[in-house]
Amino acid sequence: MVNVGGRRAELADTARGWWVAGVLTLVAALSRFVGLVSATDGGTPVFDEKYYAVQAWEMLSNGTGVEDNPAYPVVVHPPLGKWLIALGEAIFGNTPMGWRFSAAVAGTVLVLLVIRIVRRMARSTMIGAIAGLLMIVEGVTFVSSRIGMLDIFLAVLVTGAFGCLIVDRDEMWTRMAHPDVVYGVRWWRFGAGVLLGMACATKWSGAYFVLAFGALSLVFDASARRAHGVRGASLGMVVRDSASAVFALAVVPLLLYVGSYAAWFASETSVHRYAVGEHIGRGGFFSFVPDALRSLWFNHSKTLDFHTHLTNSAGNHHPWESKPWSWPMGLRPMLYYFPDPAQNTGCGQSSCVRAIMLLGTPAIWWLALPLLAWAVWRTVTRRDWRFAAALTGYGAAWLPWFASLDRQMYFFYATAMAPFLVMLMALALGEILGRATDSSERRSLGLLVVCLYLGIVVANFAWNYPILTGMPITQANWQDHLWLPSWR
Repeated sequence: MVNVGGRRAELADTARGWWVAGVLTLVAALSRFVGLVSATDGGTPVFDEKYYAVQAWEMLSNGTGVEDNPAYPVVVHPPLGKWLIALGEAIFGNTPMGWRFSAAVAGTVLVLLVIRIVRRMARSTMIGAIAGLLMIVEGVTFVSSRIGMLDIFLAVLVTGAFGCLIVDRDEMWTRMAHPDVVYGVRWWRFGAGVLLGMACATKWSGAYFVLAFGALSLVFDASARRAHGVRGASLGMVVRDSASAVFALAVVPLLLYVGSYAAWFASETSVHRYAVGEHIGRGGFFSFVPDALRSLWFNHSKTLDFHTHLTNSAGNHHPWESKPWSWPMGLRPMLYYFPDPAQNTGCGQSSCVRAIMLLGTPAIWWLALPLLAWAVWRTVTRRDWRFAAALTGYGAAWLPWFASLDRQMYFFYATAMAPFLVMLMALALGEILGRATDSSERRSLGLLVVCLYLGIVVANFAWNYPILTGMPITQANWQDHLWLPSWR
């Protein structure tokens, strides 16, 4: 017998979930696009936009699809992120709206993804909405959505891949509940591989997520087999799942990554395109590899050499660099934009400050350490897969950077941490809200605590808004915003 009432309730909740997601995504779009072009350096890019926006325009306009400048101190990242910037420039030209449009779209999509992912993980439209609200007023992704750099693209691609794996997990649980159903192609896991390949083709740090999410997918499979009483769940995971996982989450990303260099392969003037015979010999152990791929490998070795030697011990220092131990709480933000105060007006005084600071909303980021401890506790003691999964994404964005502490680093590397931080926070707030089986008084108290916290977060974001967007403020107001000595 079909449970008609239950089916109607499910459909109603599904529709409500999409309406909530749509409204919050619209709010996110407004926040990302309003005033998007106001802060420029005399109509030109600011901070590292000077590299990526210019290179994107070169790739779009020079007829070759590759950057003009062969100097590897500036061309040090794969091409896809710059092509995404170029999409906006193709629509709006070489203008601030052109080189920031795609970033704003990506930042908006990121909010939608986090809402839907958390809603699926928590099975709650309310907790999904809480995640969306937190994502809208989270300072790092907000600023990254309003500047033409690569980090927001990496964040949205790895978050999308994470979401695909969550859907794949749910589908596998459903299929295993019906043993007579043929599994077929796991398209969601394949989609995760596509997005991970795009992430790697944006920044090399996407490779960290390939490793982390590959392991996560296999753990999901083993857990599903164990939960459904399959004998030898771990062995079954190795025998039946590992090969397809390697194809979807390793081979597919690799193929997409190499494919992102199609313009480099096609151009006769690409840097190091014909490195074989010029910079490296034609013989040797790898002589069976096509010359084009060997030349690309040599090209990458030069890029890697640049990154490897960009160290403090080699004398490379930046006034706003930071190390990964400071990232969870955002103790050392990044100043993107700070024109001469004497040339600014609009704050009611003769000299005004206009600044764009990559700053995580303190009401969210300053709770990172207790939040991480709670997530680890839930993972270890309750086997809560939701916290474990979000921790995996957070760890992939953060922990690998500890392996090269001498390297020059910046807080914008932490952009990919932000969506997973918000997921963890939303899941923790869901715990505070309580369960349907709790008493009404317990749930009312939980709702009050969550509402008060969300109000503090929104107020905190509103306070920081002027220094996140480059609005003119007085010198005194600017000093009031610098809460910590490390922010100066």
